[in-house]
Amino acid sequence: MDRRRRTNQLAAYRPYLRQAEFHAAGATNRERLFMAGNQLGKTRAGGAEWAMHLTGRYPEWWQGKVFDTSVRLWAAGVTAEGTRDNPQRILIGPPQQPAAWGTGMIPADAILSTIMGRGAPHGLDSVVVRHGGGGDVQADESVLSFKSYEKGREKWQGETLHGVWFDEEPPLDIYSEGLTRTNATGGITIVTFTPLLGMSEVVLLFLSAEEVEGMGRG
Repeated sequence: MDRRRRTNQLAAYRPYLRQAEFHAAGATNRERLFMAGNQLGKTRAGGAEWAMHLTGRYPEWWQGKVFDTSVRLWAAGVTAEGTRDNPQRILIGPPQQPAAWGTGMIPADAILSTIMGRGAPHGLDSVVVRHGGGGDVQADESVLSFKSYEKGREKWQGETLHGVWFDEEPPLDIYSEGLTRTNATGGITIVTFTPLLGMSEVVLLFLSAEEVEGMGRG
């Protein structure tokens, strides 16, 4: 029972209010931001949602975006090491312990294959994920790839995606390029980060004039 629990973290995920609001907003918004302090579940929320889209395993309480097909998703951080230590760790499991891969948000029985990257030790380039295969969801394969901002905008061009997850704040040109990758599919972007860079261009995309003015007074 303990092994089953550790290798299916997604089944046990229950969001608290702010996480639930973030997920639910995906039903009507292509672009979302989860901005909060450290250790408040931002990356965990992003990982849980990405695992649902990749596998097609949406819980009964889910009110957010639903893809009815297999998907191609990216997850990205500032550097290759940052991507490995945050999105990859949350989704797959401890990077330095391949034997424990499958203890992240993507259930172990859904991980079909992994392709190693070159940017950081134990960093993955991509993962093939089993989508569906239970109930009325047709079995197929989703693909998750890991990216970093440090490689520049050129590395973000050309792909057609269903979603891009920016864990930590991206430069505006990288964010815009990622969003463009999802236009053809009507896909989504999510941004999860602690606002360390102040009132940046990306933050301003998500704030109303009243919110900006209020933060300025604060």
